[in-house]
Amino acid sequence: MTKTHLRRTSLIAAVALALWAPPSGARASGFQLVEQNGSGLGNAYAGQAAAAEDASTIFFNPAGLTRVPGLQLVAALDFIRPSPDFTDSGSTRATPLQPSLGGNGGDGGSLSLVPSGYVSFETVPGLIWTGLGVSVPFGLETNWDSGWVGRFHALKSSVETINLNPTVAWKIAPWLSVGAGANYQRLDAELTNAVNYSAAAFAAGGAAALAAVAASGCGTAAGGCEGVAKVSGDTWTWGWNAGAMLELPTQTRVGVSYRSTMKHHVKGDVSFSNRPALLATGLPNGPVKTTIEMPDTVSVAVAQKVLPALELLADFTWTGWSSITDLSIYRKSGAPLSSTPLEFDDSWRVGLGANYQATQMLKVRLGTAFDKTPVQDEFRTPRLPDEDRWWAAAGLQWAFSRQAAIDVGGAYLFIKEASSNLPNVDPRPPTGFQPSPRGALVGSYDASVWIASAQARYSF
Repeated sequence: MTKTHLRRTSLIAAVALALWAPPSGARASGFQLVEQNGSGLGNAYAGQAAAAEDASTIFFNPAGLTRVPGLQLVAALDFIRPSPDFTDSGSTRATPLQPSLGGNGGDGGSLSLVPSGYVSFETVPGLIWTGLGVSVPFGLETNWDSGWVGRFHALKSSVETINLNPTVAWKIAPWLSVGAGANYQRLDAELTNAVNYSAAAFAAGGAAALAAVAASGCGTAAGGCEGVAKVSGDTWTWGWNAGAMLELPTQTRVGVSYRSTMKHHVKGDVSFSNRPALLATGLPNGPVKTTIEMPDTVSVAVAQKVLPALELLADFTWTGWSSITDLSIYRKSGAPLSSTPLEFDDSWRVGLGANYQATQMLKVRLGTAFDKTPVQDEFRTPRLPDEDRWWAAAGLQWAFSRQAAIDVGGAYLFIKEASSNLPNVDPRPPTGFQPSPRGALVGSYDASVWIASAQARYSF
């Protein structure tokens, strides 16, 4: 087999591997996922826009590709286990017709797998590099017990993305590189919550309508008929990213990178389970739509060699979460269906890390970071019970040949206790929306997150 044929075959295999891996939802600060490789987890992803150790720099800073010689393949898998728990301290029923207040909801998290894959190629030696990344930049999954106290606010919330990122980098000078890429991103979402059909029937037709619902076998004349509303949809959209890297004679690298906003026009369907026939006209199944604008990010990072075997990393990353103010869902006709206020703030993240080359084959990684949540206390929803968090991380790299290396890492996230004080009815609904009672959700969330990762790298 010729060298050119080998490269082409390897490229096809890498792309196929990356595309095969299914996207999975998980929750980081907001619902953005920084877990885009395995080599960075041991540093708590500190300084990734300047680290540029392997082809995964396509995601963090495309300019870093100029530090990756020849042809390289990277495949990684992150295992993320969030564990949010709710404690009630004064919640109320949505209406007197609600049959019971409910419990605390159990463990709202689950184990999620976040895959990523990258391939890079030094197309014009010493001058131009090209590459392709496949990643999962956003993800969310919470799943509360069916009869819990906050069921009219949320049951299941799932957001999954997959991002295709073709990239090119140019080494302008020995000390300056730039890079840019296009992003084609798919989003899949599924949201469910309980619906109090007895209350809806009473609001529509009074006691006679409530009695008719009870006569149909759903609930009783005193109320108690519930079901589940499910909204699901998907979409594709475009965005871009760019970066630059300075390599100074002081063994210092400075990286700056930017990822654009991406506006998703989601189209899907709504369905109502256990719905009484009386409400089929007022609450029909059918097509729905919504729009969500994923935030842009800016990262500034530094990598500094302080000893022959020791490198320090640092970064500051800003995320424009204020692009998301609410989650408003409309019928295909444009008629409003439901709205949840979010009012996200812009957020930031700062990280510090260190790499120590213990032997020629073994590298030890340490790191810590602080993530500022975009969620305001007043608008914290069980769909995203997010709060500020600290990272503690460590990892190892085993380079068992000049071409191949394996990275493993682990991290624990200490998350601040999060308050909940959602009102029974949204006091400021968007124009055209009629707010429905959901029950005041008063209490607190206690959460933590475990993360483990594994990555394989091979260079030709």
